[in-house]
Amino acid sequence: MPIDQTPSRNEDEYFLKLDAELIKEMRARLDADRARVERKSHYMRCPKCGGTLGERDFEHVKVDVCAECRGIWFDAGEIEMLGHVKNHHAANFFSNLFRGFGAK
Repeated sequence: MPIDQTPSRNEDEYFLKLDAELIKEMRARLDADRARVERKSHYMRCPKCGGTLGERDFEHVKVDVCAECRGIWFDAGEIEMLGHVKNHHAANFFSNLFRGFGAK
């Protein structure tokens, strides 16, 4: 008597469900990898022109300066550090900042 080798409907459903779960896990891993690559491609890039940013210390505040457009960018919290500079020093800080990094 031959043994029936055809899969039952329950077996088909089980393997379809298993395949769907594996595909879902693989998609999640690929999406996470793409997000990491995308994030790294923007790291230390100028938001205006895409040039490379270089970090410089200026009056105890680190600023990011674009090598291409000479734009100056502050990271989170850095602008608040300016609040600690006394009022009469704030004008000097900005004039020195722009003079020091604006033009070569």
